[in-house]
Amino acid sequence: MEIMDEKKLKSQDDDIANNAEDSKAKPRIVIVGAGPAGLFCALSLASSGLCTPILLERGQPVEKRGKSIGALIHRRCVDPESNFSFGEGGAGTWSDGKLTTRIGRNSGSVRYVLETLVKYGAPERILVEGAPHLGTDNLVRLLRNMREDLKHMGGEIHFGTKASKYLIEDGKIRGVEAECVEINEETFCGDAVVLATGHSARDVYEELYKAGVELEPKGFAVGFRIEHPQRLINEIQYGKDWGERPSTDTVNTEHFQKLSDGTEESHEGTLPVASYRLATDKAFDGEQNRGAYSFCMCPGGQIVPSSTEEGELCINGMSFSNRDSLWANSALVVTVSQNDTILDKYRSHGCLAGLEFQRDMERKAYQLGGMNMTVPVQRLTDFVNGVVSSSIPTSSYRLGAISAPCHEIYPKPLYNALTYAITEHFEKQMPGFLCEDALLHGVETRTSSPLRLKRNQTTLQAGGVDNLFPAGEGAGFAGGIVSAAVDGLVVADAIKAKFFTAKGGGGDGISKSSKSIGFDY
Repeated sequence: MEIMDEKKLKSQDDDIANNAEDSKAKPRIVIVGAGPAGLFCALSLASSGLCTPILLERGQPVEKRGKSIGALIHRRCVDPESNFSFGEGGAGTWSDGKLTTRIGRNSGSVRYVLETLVKYGAPERILVEGAPHLGTDNLVRLLRNMREDLKHMGGEIHFGTKASKYLIEDGKIRGVEAECVEINEETFCGDAVVLATGHSARDVYEELYKAGVELEPKGFAVGFRIEHPQRLINEIQYGKDWGERPSTDTVNTEHFQKLSDGTEESHEGTLPVASYRLATDKAFDGEQNRGAYSFCMCPGGQIVPSSTEEGELCINGMSFSNRDSLWANSALVVTVSQNDTILDKYRSHGCLAGLEFQRDMERKAYQLGGMNMTVPVQRLTDFVNGVVSSSIPTSSYRLGAISAPCHEIYPKPLYNALTYAITEHFEKQMPGFLCEDALLHGVETRTSSPLRLKRNQTTLQAGGVDNLFPAGEGAGFAGGIVSAAVDGLVVADAIKAKFFTAKGGGGDGISKSSKSIGFDY
């Protein structure tokens, strides 16, 4: 995947801008969602001087978003519009901030994203690390800088503004109606609309489905989040002699000193807190093989609630930049295809069947946890044996954990596949992974969107709707911070090409290989 480098893109934008000077007004581009796709799209459009991006975010800026998250943690109050999933920066803001990607670590587009992050305050080490990550604390700082620069370049940002209706007339989108915190309702008219809402905005899918926008189901993955003592993961990956003390700078130093009995040899040098990656495509469910894998592994992290609605419980993992907690966590998930028989009972919802399945699993987890955001947990050894844990180790999840039959949450084929993967593959790949100290938390359902908005491979516009541009992870075209940011840039190029190249500006800045990322499982 490639997009034009910064110098070429700037040159092209300058040429196009000169040809657009006689325009009475710049095109107004409404962008729904301030995650990586929406932010990078808005920054690209604003910096070109060609368009006025109008960024709408249902959640709050990072400062206020932190208060909403505090209310969730301390008072168990879920704000459906501002939480771990919704708000400035998207779901990735309160995560490990991983910058790994499957679209080419050294491609021009990925390098451009990383360099842009450094420009706004990310540490320069992300440009050279093999597995770069930011951490929530770094993300909060650079998002503030991005916001201020976007406004300085003439862009608009409206927080607490939830797009509620998409104004489509004669096959063309004209703008969106939005519910606003400050005023009850406002209409944002635009020459184009970029839909970059993220994979948790289920109400958006439902509204688009009603409006006749072409959607299609896609594969996804669901499962749990597993947590081990970080010291144990260190020992498994580095060996007992080194496992007690690996650190980057002061990471975990105090914790390891408290755990040490003082008898081990001292070592010079440091190692980072250990991580892991597990995967198999031979997770047998009793009838067929499925894919199963670890996902979004957070060394030195914690497990957090990522629910967006009352009565549902889903979880995610996060780390700060120093990764200094006592625990290591990761999603353990198994694949679900769009034609999977486990979705048959949800087929009445049409292409929204996968979405409804996710909801159902989250409701089960909420009920097992006692309907108060407490997380249901089970020792991994008990999970594979199908028995409830009589006792549980401590958890990083701050709203409390309760022993529950997590093995009963998912349909039997998914339980069988995950159990087979753990016992026959993961434990062999990483001996010691299956142990009594490993605690399974339920549930992780939002690894990716179960839907994709159809979009034209050439124009990147939504199927059947002119000037509507789906972008990022929620639209089904990315899988993480970096790929979503790249997709936002590609969509920005497509918008500039649509509105300006016909006027004699520079050539198309979108490489043919960058038209669609199209993630699937």
